Amino acid sequence: MTTVAIIGSEKSGRTSLASKLGKKGNVSDITMYEFSKSGKVLTAIDVVGYPKSIKPLVTALNLSDMAILCVSPSGLDACAGECIVALDILGYKHGLIVLTKSDTSYPHALDELQNNIKKITAGTVLEKWEYISVSTTSFEGMEELKEMIFAIGESVDEENAKLNDSPPRVVIDQCFNVTGIGCVVLGVLLQGTIHAKDKMNAYPINKPLEIRSIQLHDVDAKTAPTGSRVGLALKNIQSKEIERGSIVSNNETVITDLTLNCVLSQFTKGFSVGDVLHIFVGLQSAPGRVESIIVNGEDVKHAGPVKECTVRFSGSKEIAYSRSDRFILANLDEKQRFVGYGFSE
Repeated sequence: MTTVAIIGSEKSGRTSLASKLGKKGNVSDITMYEFSKSGKVLTAIDVVGYPKSIKPLVTALNLSDMAILCVSPSGLDACAGECIVALDILGYKHGLIVLTKSDTSYPHALDELQNNIKKITAGTVLEKWEYISVSTTSFEGMEELKEMIFAIGESVDEENAKLNDSPPRVVIDQCFNVTGIGCVVLGVLLQGTIHAKDKMNAYPINKPLEIRSIQLHDVDAKTAPTGSRVGLALKNIQSKEIERGSIVSNNETVITDLTLNCVLSQFTKGFSVGDVLHIFVGLQSAPGRVESIIVNGEDVKHAGPVKECTVRFSGSKEIAYSRSDRFILANLDEKQRFVGYGFSE
């Protein structure tokens, strides 16, 4: 199974591309499209709530194995630039750059666009991503695109298989109540293997629960490996106690205040002591006030672009995380909202 985030500006052709990759499913601030053939399963996620909010973008990228950055013949704009920054600070490993609406342009113009994108993405995680030109009108390149997605998916499957023996962690993106069953959640198994009847906990509320049953793409299953998109019926917990971003695992750290070792993007203005940033980890998000900044062992009042620094935040909302989780920092008042990333001390 491969899950791919389809990102870019509103006029990049991302929604048209996503709709051609599968059958429309769940709709919220992200829209999912499902496709299956010959045992291969593809889920495409369109970030419909972006750029009005960056939360759908962060959500889609954290739920996906790979990303597709869509760029139309009109070229890169501010939203595409912000997507590039987001991918870079997330350290996104797998992806493709798709030149959309190829039927409305000329080959030499597409070559020039590709060269311009290469200049801008130099030194970022996108530097070595492959390019492909497609049209959702003439369907030029669409079958080749699917082949490229599934080829990357095979590499992801190999990586995920190495995590099957890790402590299980499921990130939840939807929860609801089903009559006669109770609490049902949808999410992605980030690592480990889960089984029906496993006893685990929901975080950040730290409440014990039991996995009553598991479904993989609406088919009952006894177990699920790393990377699976799962539907779980849960026992001993109510749907109102769970929200998007909740983690089902056996051990998470829960905090409101935190200290992060941070690296700031070269494309940010930075921040100062007293500023309120938005902190994302997985699908969770919470505001955090900057209480102190340390650069090279010294307290400073401001941290600028590309600075490595240790930042102490105070917050009011509990969030759950594992030590290996990457935190994303954002300033929602700036045009380019992504500030940088950090790891807990």
